[in-house]
Amino acid sequence: MTDLLLLLEGLKAAPACLVTVESTQGSAPREVGAWMAVFANSLVGTIGGGHIEHQAIAQARLRLSGLAGAPRQRCALGPALGQCCGGVMHLGFELVGAQHAQSLQQRLAPALYPVALFGGGHVGHALARVLAPLPFALTWIDSRDGVFPDPAPEGVRCEHSEPVQLAVPRLAPGSRVLIMSFSHAEDLDVVAACLRRQREQGDLPFIGLIGSKTKWATFANRLQGRGFMPHDLAQVTCPIGVPGIHGKAPEVIAVAVAAQLLQTLYAAPALEKLQASVTAMHPHPG
Repeated sequence: MTDLLLLLEGLKAAPACLVTVESTQGSAPREVGAWMAVFANSLVGTIGGGHIEHQAIAQARLRLSGLAGAPRQRCALGPALGQCCGGVMHLGFELVGAQHAQSLQQRLAPALYPVALFGGGHVGHALARVLAPLPFALTWIDSRDGVFPDPAPEGVRCEHSEPVQLAVPRLAPGSRVLIMSFSHAEDLDVVAACLRRQREQGDLPFIGLIGSKTKWATFANRLQGRGFMPHDLAQVTCPIGVPGIHGKAPEVIAVAVAAQLLQTLYAAPALEKLQASVTAMHPHPG
């Protein structure tokens, strides 16, 4: 269960003090918007750990007990706190209860970037588990029946498509695409469908294909035979995963690919970031 759902469930039984990172200067352990909810006897989320979090928890519980406190607090991350980040965090404190559930869901829902994962094999299963808690709205696609786990990882939407490449035109704008089906023929058809979409819409920021350099050389030759040009093929990443991680166990590949996707977020253009915000406000059914 995500931190937001844990917070909303907890508020059904008791109020909390919401601590939010409102701004930062210099080095800080968490970014603006990070939050934690402090209940009388439990905690959800984090603003970075360490002594600053310990101090913020104490301040939040004072407010929960009815003692007055300023709604904002400046925390210098220096020797006085036993931390050497050297920056400053400005924290906001807010008492919240069950009556605030709807507004909190809108305010705290993370921005999610759409990802389409083609393939329900061993690596696909490992990758779906790794991606589920990360800032991605994952659509998992396969042409076969009975390949998805029941239940699927939280927030993951599973889709059957036969033939599988027909799912490509329906993908959300800005989708990052990962291709790892049970069949090289299916992989090739999905790559071709993605490149056709790129010619028409140009809205897939990442197309990743599992496999070796030899596999890609074969695919590149066949795709050129279908009329794709070198600049089309340059949009495909194969092999996938952060370079330097050589393990072939499904879980190792999954971590390497997830890290590569996270790297692409920092280069996301403004339009794509807007799409992620819209996804956060109106998530896909799952």
